[in-house]
Amino acid sequence: MGFREINPKMVEATVAPGQRLFSQRGAMLAYRGDVTFTPSVTGGQGGVMSMIGRRIADEDTPLMTVEGSGTVLFGHGGHHVQVIRLSGDTLYVEADRLLAFEGTLEQRTVFLGSQGGVMGMVRGQVGGQGLFTTALSGHGAVAVMAHGGVFEIPVTPQRPVHVDPQAYVAHHGDVRNRLSTALGWRDMVGRGSGEAFQLELSGSGAVYVQASEEKL
Repeated sequence: MGFREINPKMVEATVAPGQRLFSQRGAMLAYRGDVTFTPSVTGGQGGVMSMIGRRIADEDTPLMTVEGSGTVLFGHGGHHVQVIRLSGDTLYVEADRLLAFEGTLEQRTVFLGSQGGVMGMVRGQVGGQGLFTTALSGHGAVAVMAHGGVFEIPVTPQRPVHVDPQAYVAHHGDVRNRLSTALGWRDMVGRGSGEAFQLELSGSGAVYVQASEEKL
């Protein structure tokens, strides 16, 4: 089982007996073979507390469980799709950006405060991402969505990365984040949107950014 990028806005998933994957509801475009789609209450192995956290924050993204034998085409809203493969590490990504992911991955909901203390909470407020984010851990593939494509930027101890909170999509590895005041940097480059924050990511891993500041 795995994902294959058909074009920048579509992926094909192979489903095999005894295996499963999860997708955002409404993301199935077409399929071949004996494949079933059923609503997923918790969206994987997040458990009851994961579901409660989403409900409290009003950030629940309905998922479908996909099982059987065949191939499925996924896409949603014409958004660009990026496949990220995990090899034992953890990907932090907003739930509404999840197009599909393999059932071999463990899913849980993470309070942003644990990913940057109080500033993590502020990041959620300013970035419009909410106070909770989704963590996917283990070995498997994840298809995420973004506006205008996704670019991967390495994060190293010697070279932290600063990104616009609105352009942030996801990150993985041993990466810490904090929100810092940018002292009017938008006005300096003539954009004048009034936003004055940067998201600083440090440690070892990678951050994914989209070529837009538009929310999905």
